[in-house]
Amino acid sequence: KKVATEVNIPKNDSIKKKTKATKYGAVKKDHNQKLNLLEDRDFGFSSNAGNSSDEQLVVMPDFVNIIEKKPDAPKPADRKPRPVGRRGAPQGYNRGGRGITRGKAKKKMKKGPQEDVIVTHVEIPEDCRVYEFSEKLNRPISDVIKALFLLGMMVTKNDFLDKDMIEILAEEFEVEVTTINPLDEFDYEKDYDLGDEADLSEKPPVVTIMGHVDHGKTSLLDHIREASVASRESGGITQHIGAYMVEKSGKRITFMDTPGHEAFTHLRSRGAQATDIVIIVVAADDGVKPQTKEAVQHALAAKAPIIVAVNKMDKPDANIDLAKGQMAEIGITPTDWGGEHDFIPVSAKTGLGIDELLETILLQAELLELKANVNAKAKAVVIESTVERGRGPVSTIVLQNGSLKVGDAVVAGVAHGKVRALLDHQGNNLKSVSAGEPCVVVGMNKIPSSGDFLVQKENEKIAREFADKKADHLRQKELSKSTKVTLDELGSLVAEGKLKRLPLVIKADAQGSLEAIKGSLEKIITDETKIDIILSGIGNISESDIALASAGENTKVLGFHVKMETSARAKSKSDGVEVKTYEIIYDLIDDVKQLVAGMLSPVIREEELGQAEVREVFNVPKLGAIAGCMVINGTIEKRSKVRVLRAGEVIHEGPLSSLKHFKDDVKEVKKGFECGIGLEGFNEMLPQDIIEVYKEVEEMATLD
Repeated sequence: KKVATEVNIPKNDSIKKKTKATKYGAVKKDHNQKLNLLEDRDFGFSSNAGNSSDEQLVVMPDFVNIIEKKPDAPKPADRKPRPVGRRGAPQGYNRGGRGITRGKAKKKMKKGPQEDVIVTHVEIPEDCRVYEFSEKLNRPISDVIKALFLLGMMVTKNDFLDKDMIEILAEEFEVEVTTINPLDEFDYEKDYDLGDEADLSEKPPVVTIMGHVDHGKTSLLDHIREASVASRESGGITQHIGAYMVEKSGKRITFMDTPGHEAFTHLRSRGAQATDIVIIVVAADDGVKPQTKEAVQHALAAKAPIIVAVNKMDKPDANIDLAKGQMAEIGITPTDWGGEHDFIPVSAKTGLGIDELLETILLQAELLELKANVNAKAKAVVIESTVERGRGPVSTIVLQNGSLKVGDAVVAGVAHGKVRALLDHQGNNLKSVSAGEPCVVVGMNKIPSSGDFLVQKENEKIAREFADKKADHLRQKELSKSTKVTLDELGSLVAEGKLKRLPLVIKADAQGSLEAIKGSLEKIITDETKIDIILSGIGNISESDIALASAGENTKVLGFHVKMETSARAKSKSDGVEVKTYEIIYDLIDDVKQLVAGMLSPVIREEELGQAEVREVFNVPKLGAIAGCMVINGTIEKRSKVRVLRAGEVIHEGPLSSLKHFKDDVKEVKKGFECGIGLEGFNEMLPQDIIEVYKEVEEMATLD
């Protein structure tokens, strides 16, 4: 049996306890107060009160025997201890027992070995990336990249594969490939509803005037409109597509004027695609020209009826039969020659034949039975786009079906928005426009490309989704184009000084003009130079354009039909950036050609000086063979190059080392005189050999 333990505590001492300071301050204790450990509780023992000594005796109980033991609680069967977290707290609460009850954890199924699937046929988009192709074929990306690398093409997994690459890979991996249109995903016009046939009504014909430059297209349209546009066009050349509406005999006709210069091929093609009837203007005194033939090709490709207006009939040398004959040669035969095309003699200057031309247009429109549903949602084609101060992006459109009104949500290519305003060609506000009518749309977030279809959507959200998807696709395609390079191209780029860059910043007033400029510059191709358009855009030349140009080396800034902002002018002077603006497109193109030509290596041209016939050969000690010659043509100069001909074949080329007249060293010997010629590194001359003497002249290269 355990006994109580005696503890002696000094009488005049008290048990001291340390107190922690809290944020509220330390609690002050009375140090003279005695601490009663047992708190007057009865634990079944007594104190020794009879002790009169200075020490007080306290008897401590045996707590083990006093406290009644409870039976041990049964332990849960096979309970594992919970894991302890970082801060010492057990983890896993609310996973079982009390708290939130959850279902039993599912057993993880182990996947068996997968079998390789052999693919024999795949459907891929026309614009397919490398990784997409590998996924379709169930092949590693490295296999596809390796196959192209062995053929001299370096690609990354995000690069697009062109048609030729797909055919090569299909043959390499022995699969049949069917290509599908990648644009179907964001084709916002495929679901366009033309509406009920019962709602169809007559619409104005859309007529495009096309032809060679300076054959009088715009002047003819001016007379029809009784306005003056040609005088305002730079050089008398139409720089944009203009869309106008006129009225004749109570019926409306929409006219479009297209440029005739060769750089505007895309604009003419665009005009033909958006038209119902094409008028080909041919000058009676000039006949069929290159752009005339091209305009006919665009019209035939668009399957549009063609009316020929033979202009400038007021001139004394006008010959309509010449125009008819030349047009018949390219497949446009007049009705009076047994063909199906009307030829109308007109004069934009006097007004001759204008009424007959308009009547012919209306008659052709009746035969075509042009109709549209004004109750349907709007569908139009974008003719031209630009940026206007105070309005932002604006686009000229021609409605093909339906009606468009202010407040409608639209999408056009990568652009979308809510129509804020509709304007006619005179700048008047319109509430709505119907099929066959031209107008200017204000309210899109950016400039759509000319030729894009504009389609009305239910709301802005849907319009934005289509535009963003297309923009992302085009961006990825452009990035792939910029990173893709063949091994041969890589070698030429690495060669020091082999490829010279001409960096350009180009600003234009309209999208169509910008496309025409870029298209023309892409045709300027040489082995030594590369035109690098680092920025192209719509609007005036700004300070940021100059800053971008100054960051590069020898970057030129070119503007077409735009002005330079005051701040940009000051920065261009301080940074030394060359800026040029143009009013006529071929002036810009010619200047760029000159810049490129100046970067080319000079052309080495041979200039023949004279000829000498070998009469006798002498062997001179320390000098070698000396040919005794007679100068039979021109002059033999000492510091020249020679070419030795024997029986008409060149047997040696090299420098002339010595030239003597008798025993004297001379600088030149003229025709009819004898001379002695020594050649460097060649002693095998024979009598009757011909020695041609020439010099090399450096000339500036040209692109013609």
